[in-house]
Amino acid sequence: MGTKILYIEDNFANRMLVSRILKVEDYEVFEAEDGPTGIELAMKEKPDLILMDVNLPDIDGYELTSKMREIPELANTPIIAMTANVMQGDREKSLNAGCDGYIPKPIDVDVLPDQIANFLEKQAKGELRSD
Repeated sequence: MGTKILYIEDNFANRMLVSRILKVEDYEVFEAEDGPTGIELAMKEKPDLILMDVNLPDIDGYELTSKMREIPELANTPIIAMTANVMQGDREKSLNAGCDGYIPKPIDVDVLPDQIANFLEKQAKGELRSD
């Protein structure tokens, strides 16, 4: 079984693009379009990595990340903010909310697989939280 990635994103086109890119790299991708579905899928599938859109309609990605950190089964799952919020301080806001990393949108389709592999490698070495 491949590495499981959960992508929580309300924009269908973004979900399709990222899903296609990651599936080509042999990742098993699960998609959620809102926070409640994201938590449900995370609990069910136990992903190796969660990609979190910050601008979700029902609950923003910061709050959703904080909620996931309070769930023992998800507390140590790496969460990477993937967001169009790229102003000064947005990366720090994501990290302060409990995210382990930050990927700005628009994503670079040629770089994304390496970014994901890098986060997974750091997680495996226990280096992700010290980022």
